[in-house]
Amino acid sequence: MIKAPEHVLAVKAYVPGKPVKELERELGIRNPVKLASNENPLGPSAMALEAIAGASRDIHRYPDGSGYYLKNALSRRLGIDPGCIILGNGSNELIDIAVRTFMVPGDEAVMATPSFVVYSMAVTLGGGKAVEIPLGGPAFGHDLPAMRNAVGPKTRMFFIANPNNPTGTINRREEYGRLFAGLPEDVLVVLDEAYVEYVSHPDYPDSMRYLLEGKNVLILRTFSKIYGLAGLRVGYGISKPGILAQMERVRAPFNTNSIGQAAAIRALEDEAHVARSRAVNEEGKVLLYRELSALGVDFVKTEANFIYMRVSDAQALFNALLKAGVIIRPMGGKAVRVTIGLPMDNRRFLDALKAVLKADDSIKK
Repeated sequence: MIKAPEHVLAVKAYVPGKPVKELERELGIRNPVKLASNENPLGPSAMALEAIAGASRDIHRYPDGSGYYLKNALSRRLGIDPGCIILGNGSNELIDIAVRTFMVPGDEAVMATPSFVVYSMAVTLGGGKAVEIPLGGPAFGHDLPAMRNAVGPKTRMFFIANPNNPTGTINRREEYGRLFAGLPEDVLVVLDEAYVEYVSHPDYPDSMRYLLEGKNVLILRTFSKIYGLAGLRVGYGISKPGILAQMERVRAPFNTNSIGQAAAIRALEDEAHVARSRAVNEEGKVLLYRELSALGVDFVKTEANFIYMRVSDAQALFNALLKAGVIIRPMGGKAVRVTIGLPMDNRRFLDALKAVLKADDSIKK
């Protein structure tokens, strides 16, 4: 049998949130609720759906490999040159492209833990070393001073998820200022802002400032979350043209499809849908905070569209809720992540959780 290299075998395959159809097939449960993958429960805007229908007529043609029209739409929205934008098959692909562009085997990348698992996967698969620093402080966010202290001569990349997945916590403006003042110039800082549109905290940092100041940053954003286009896989990165020109050498041709590009352009225009999505999320957050507190469940306040709960047995809670037709995401041995859904979905989750805790209160941390 052909055997992959050891650094490949050391990586655990990514396990996505359990699909609804899979739960229906396995347990025969009808109309389950999926709160596992941080999707927008409202779905995409009507404008995006209209664009999808129109673009589908030309799927026999290759997509625009440069993403000209989507880049220009983003350029107008962000107030930056189109040359500062790169498109990806979701922001996941851009993480992989950045690692393959700027790291060689033996290099290091600093990141937090727990955080988005794809960072360490991409680095390890590239033969690099993921230097993981535990979250810390009362806000349970990235411990940026400790991460800065972990930067060494082999460090090439520095990952910050802000808000962080899976905790929903953020790092603030002053923390960024101290970090950038002390980082070596040859380290690429990846600022993953997949959930930026949900943030309401007044001290959330303006990452574009650091780009305009000439810092070596790669800002990642996506159409998969608040825009509701997760199934079309469209993400984008923002950086210096010189950095992106090197990444373009690694990017696969036609990596974003024509339907995804068309839908993303129209989704950007539908500001009312984004506002509704944000409002639904805020309403759900208030409800879940109140009810989880009443149940005595330990949770972390969030700036994203999900809530991180600390429990005694994540797998036991996950399995029990599955039987009630509610899909959440276990995050290791003692934590779960729950997406904030529509009001009826949140209520169904809370009712199921109450029943589980009534049967076995020891599941709480």
